[in-house]
Amino acid sequence: MSRARSVQDFVRQKKLALVGASRSGQKFGNTILNELKGKGYTVYPIHPDAVSISGEPCYSSFAALPEAVDGAVVSVKPERTSDVVRDAHAAGITRVWIQQGAESNDAIAYCEEHGVDVVTGECLLMFVEPVESIHRLHRFFKRILGRMPA
Repeated sequence: MSRARSVQDFVRQKKLALVGASRSGQKFGNTILNELKGKGYTVYPIHPDAVSISGEPCYSSFAALPEAVDGAVVSVKPERTSDVVRDAHAAGITRVWIQQGAESNDAIAYCEEHGVDVVTGECLLMFVEPVESIHRLHRFFKRILGRMPA
């Protein structure tokens, strides 16, 4: 599947799990959670120790989710990404978005070896319509520079 098609396919999914939001509200994962919720997505934050994040019920693992999801967003430190991707795949998730800054060569290789459609090296918020704030500006410059997924 082309990179552009993987991006388009992922953002069409409306039920997502998110790993990387914090109880403090200070992580980029919290921004992703709030933006996706505001755009009509059902988002299930996963955190091993939190009961809720940003007012949303939180789940300890992919296996604890109340329903199947269409994909997983990963916004954690790179050294955690591989474990998160493996856990998502073990729970039957076949689409993963590894947010910029969370990339792990091991996680990407795992996805490729196991048929998990993975998007990496991109910011999800540049593609979820309507694109707002700084993400609109980033997308504009990526288009001008010819760096949008093809």
